[in-house]
Amino acid sequence: MAGDQLKVLNALDVAKTQWYHFTAIIIAGMGFFTDAYDLFCISLVTKLLGRIYYHVPGSAKPGTLPPNVAAAVNGVAFCGTLAGQLFFGWLGDKLGRKKVYGMTLMVMVLCSVASGLSFGHEPKAVMATLCFFRFWLGFGIGGDYPLSATIMSEYANKKTRGAFVSAVFAMQGFGIMAGGIFAIIISSAFEAKFPSPAYAEDALASTVPQADLVWRIILMVGAIPAAMTYYSRSKMPETARYTALVAKDAKLAASDMSRVLQVEIEAEQEKVEEISSNKSKAFSLFSKEFMKRHGLHLLGTTSTWFLLDIAFYSQNLFQKDIFSAIGWIPPAQTMNAIQEVFKIARAQTLIALCSTVPGYWFTVAFIDVIGRFAIQMMGFFFMTVFMFALAIPYNHWTHKENRIGFVIMYSLTFFFANFGPNATTFVVPAEIFPARFRSTCHGISAASGKLGAMVGAFGFLYLAQSPDKNKTDAGYPPGIGVRNSLLVLGVVNFLGILFTFLVPESKGKSLEEMSGENEDNENTTSDSRTVPIV
Repeated sequence: MAGDQLKVLNALDVAKTQWYHFTAIIIAGMGFFTDAYDLFCISLVTKLLGRIYYHVPGSAKPGTLPPNVAAAVNGVAFCGTLAGQLFFGWLGDKLGRKKVYGMTLMVMVLCSVASGLSFGHEPKAVMATLCFFRFWLGFGIGGDYPLSATIMSEYANKKTRGAFVSAVFAMQGFGIMAGGIFAIIISSAFEAKFPSPAYAEDALASTVPQADLVWRIILMVGAIPAAMTYYSRSKMPETARYTALVAKDAKLAASDMSRVLQVEIEAEQEKVEEISSNKSKAFSLFSKEFMKRHGLHLLGTTSTWFLLDIAFYSQNLFQKDIFSAIGWIPPAQTMNAIQEVFKIARAQTLIALCSTVPGYWFTVAFIDVIGRFAIQMMGFFFMTVFMFALAIPYNHWTHKENRIGFVIMYSLTFFFANFGPNATTFVVPAEIFPARFRSTCHGISAASGKLGAMVGAFGFLYLAQSPDKNKTDAGYPPGIGVRNSLLVLGVVNFLGILFTFLVPESKGKSLEEMSGENEDNENTTSDSRTVPIV
C-alpha cells in the first residue's frame, strides 16, 4: 500500500516529531483552551445572574434564574456549537481547512466581548442579548472542532498522530481550569474591595451593585487567548492532504510540506490525477458506496459522542448543584453573591486540577500505546461503574462524614471521561474518513455530541429537581432527584460501551489506509472496518 501513497503524504506519515508539530498543537490547542473557557465559564456565574436579576423581595432564598431562562443561558451556546460544527465542517471540505480556520476565531473574539457587554439593565433585555451572543459564540466554537482535529491529524505522523490530536483536545482541561482560577481571582478581588453581608443577614445588601461587573469580566476575558492565536493561524500552510487529494494541486502540496518538513519532496501531479480519476473513489457523501464503506463508522462516531456528552456536559454544567446537594458548597443564604461565585469556582477548579486535566493527559500519553478502542471502552466502563457507585448508595454519600468520598468518586468519573471517550470521540472521526469528507464527517460526529450536550444540559436541569414539589427550585416542576438522575447517566454510559464496538481502531495506520483512499473499489478489504479484539 505504501507504493500507492503519494510521496508528500508518506513524508508526513514517517516524519520525526519536530518543532512544527508542537507549533500546530499550540495554535490549534489555544482554540480549544478558549472553547472550554467560554463554554464552561457560564456555569460559574449562573447563580450570580439569578441573584442580580431575579431577586424576590422577602424570599428566604436568593433569586435564581427561572427554568426557561436557566435552560437558555446554559444550553444556547450548545445550539450554536452544533450549527457551527455542521457548517464549518462542511465549509472546511469545500474551501480548505486554512481558509476557514481564521473565521472561527474572529467570531469567538467578537462574541466573547459582546456576551459580557449584554445590553440593558432589565432582566429580559440582559438575558436575551446574552443568549443571542452566546449562540454565535457557540457557532464559532463549533467550527474549531472539525477544523482543529482535521488539521492536526493531517499534519501528524502515523506513530504519534493520536497523541498530537488528543493534545489539542487536552487544552480543554486547561481552559476549564483557567476559567475557575480567573473566577476565583476576580471574586476574591471584588469581595475584598466591596465586602457585603450574607443573604440571611441582609438580602438586598448581599448583592453589591459591582457584582454585575464580575460575570461580565469573566465572560469577556475569553476573547484574549482567541485573539492572541489569530495571526499564527493565518500563517499556517494548507494541509498537504487537502491540497493534494481534494484541491488536486500536487506542486503546492509538495512545496508547502518541503518548507514545513525542511526536506525536498517531489511533486507527483500525474499520480494525483490518476488517484482523482479512479471512479471507485468518486462516491459522494451518504451515497450507497459511502454507507457501505463508512456507514457503520459514522454511526459509531456519532452515537458514542452523543451518549458521552449527555453524561459529560450534565456533570460539568451542574456540578455546582450536585456539590450543593451534598453540602460541599454551603447553602446559598449563608453567603453573599460574590462569595458564592468564589465557592463554585473553587470546587470546579479542584475537580479540573485533580481529575479533568490529568485524565486528558493520560490519554495523550497512552493513546498510541494501547489504542483508541481500548481507552474508549475502559473510559465508558469506569464511568458506568462510578455513576452506579454514586447513585445506588446515594443517601450514604449525603451524610457529612462521607462527602469527601462522594467528591473523590465524582472526580473519578471526570478522570475516566477524559482518559476515555471524551478524548477518543474527538480523535477517531479525524482519522477514519476520506480527505474530501473528513472535516464534514467530524463536524457531523461532533454535532451529534452537542445534541447529547443539549439533552444533558436541558434534561438534567429538570430531572435533578427533587420529587417533592416543596423542595424544588423556584419555578421548576418536580423531577426524579439527583440519585435517579445519576442512575440514568449510568445507563447512558453503559450504552456507550455497546456502541464503541462500531468504532474501528486506527492506531499506527495512515489516514489513507483507514479511509480506503489507497485501495481500488474491487480491492477494498474489511481491514479498516474490523473492530479490534483487545
